[in-house]
Amino acid sequence: MQASTYIPYLAVIFLYCSVAILFWRTSSSLVKSKKNAALIAIGLLIHAILLYQDIFIGDLNLNIANTLSLIFWLTVLIYWIADIKHGLQNLQALVLPPAAATVALQASFHNNVVVAFASDPLFVMHITIALLAYSLFTFAALHALLMAAAERSLHQKASLIKLLDFPPIMAMENLLFKIIGLGFILLTFTLISGMLFSEQIFHQALKFNHKNIFTIISWVIFGSLLFGRERYGWRGRTAIRWTLSGFAVLLLAYVGSKFVIEVLLGR
Repeated sequence: MQASTYIPYLAVIFLYCSVAILFWRTSSSLVKSKKNAALIAIGLLIHAILLYQDIFIGDLNLNIANTLSLIFWLTVLIYWIADIKHGLQNLQALVLPPAAATVALQASFHNNVVVAFASDPLFVMHITIALLAYSLFTFAALHALLMAAAERSLHQKASLIKLLDFPPIMAMENLLFKIIGLGFILLTFTLISGMLFSEQIFHQALKFNHKNIFTIISWVIFGSLLFGRERYGWRGRTAIRWTLSGFAVLLLAYVGSKFVIEVLLGR
């Protein structure tokens, strides 16, 4: 790639990092919030164009870098929409830096991983729902980290995450469970559509490979968390631990398998 080709990637990285740094350095205000939202929107637009050219022009290329970048693009978009209604400015300090890192990875990692069955409608539906589910759970995990920092701040305990102010804990908790509930529905549809596709192509409803086993485990974890919330009123640290555990397992399911195949095995 020519040096000029990297300019749009650098622009997105600069926008995401600048907003995060500005938030850490300055006090919260409505003017700053609107300005940051506009900068994030510009970053999202350029990021979307880069994803389109790297993934969809030519063969469908979902290598690990493009996949992570797409997941975090969706995560930032979810944050941007949620922030309008719920005032989650603090969360941009956690969402934007990893999003910038995935854009840098996308710019530097050019392995061509052509996705088979890209023209199959059932597969397209499956991968779309899966990416949306992963993005929602990524957002939920980052939101859970923010809740953990808010709880420690409330009890005047030392925390690695030091932010200026937090929304009410109850409001943060309610939002967390709404996100997890929606993500759980999408993850359920991901498993169902995956089984239907596997039955259609391989005549086997479910292949017990690394990816599927960890996906099912994460589905059980998030389902148990929602059941525990409804039946036993789980909240606070319990909800945070279950959320982060489920996300870690889900990360192993998809990103972990792609990392082993593409990076360690070089396929």
